[in-house]
Amino acid sequence: KIASQAAEGEISMRQYTTIQGDTWDGISLKIYGNERYATLLMEHNQRHVHTMIFSAGVLLEVPDVPAQQAATLPPWKRGE
Repeated sequence: KIASQAAEGEISMRQYTTIQGDTWDGISLKIYGNERYATLLMEHNQRHVHTMIFSAGVLLEVPDVPAQQAATLPPWKRGE
């Protein structure tokens, strides 16, 4: 769905519209399946960084999770 048409609590391609009571770690779990990306969300939504518990209808940017490379891969597979 287009972000402006996303319903509360739904994930669109690059944005998330909060529902009452959402928290950074809860949103991270909903979007990425893991709470560890809450910091990534906060880094991309600086104007809301001091919000602990969201009210409904706040539009947040949802960045892609950076690909992690295994240090054990040979250099040509790591893109070096």
